[in-house]
Amino acid sequence: MTHRRFELLLATPLLFALAACSTGGLGASKDSPYAPGRKAGVEAVDGLLVGHRLMDAGEYELALRAFTRAAAAQGMTVDVLSALGSANIGLGRLGQAEKLLRRAIEEDDAVPEAWNNLGVILMERGEFAEAAQIFQQAYALDDGQSDSIRDNLRLALAKSENSDYTESNEEQKYKLVRRGSSDFLIRSIP
Repeated sequence: MTHRRFELLLATPLLFALAACSTGGLGASKDSPYAPGRKAGVEAVDGLLVGHRLMDAGEYELALRAFTRAAAAQGMTVDVLSALGSANIGLGRLGQAEKLLRRAIEEDDAVPEAWNNLGVILMERGEFAEAAQIFQQAYALDDGQSDSIRDNLRLALAKSENSDYTESNEEQKYKLVRRGSSDFLIRSIP
């Protein structure tokens, strides 16, 4: 054996030993700017829970993504439809939100928040009579427990019964105010 080969044979185990001590390799370092990957064998957090937390933080686009992941995992349940509708309201996509919320209220186990949020959309569009009916249903399903649903119902009834609806009233703007995880209240903007 030549002297050069003999040195390589002796150096090879030493290189492997040094490589085993290294902190590098394929694992992510602690100071990496990238988010950690998914751990094998760990169950993912419920998309609805993540989405509601993002809604609380005002991150409606991220919440919509989380709710979409929940839809893929759970199917289009009443909770998922209502959550998707709420996220779309937060993003100002009232047409999409209305379609989703109408699908949600068609289900037997529809929640009062879905009815309320649909009523808010109808109020925003000036459809006060239908909004009043929707709010009445929401109020009945909620057993009168929610102040925001009651306030929305009062406003819708006042607007639908107001026959003196003039140009100056028509220009009054309303704002959707989020209350709770997916409940919106209408407030007039001064």
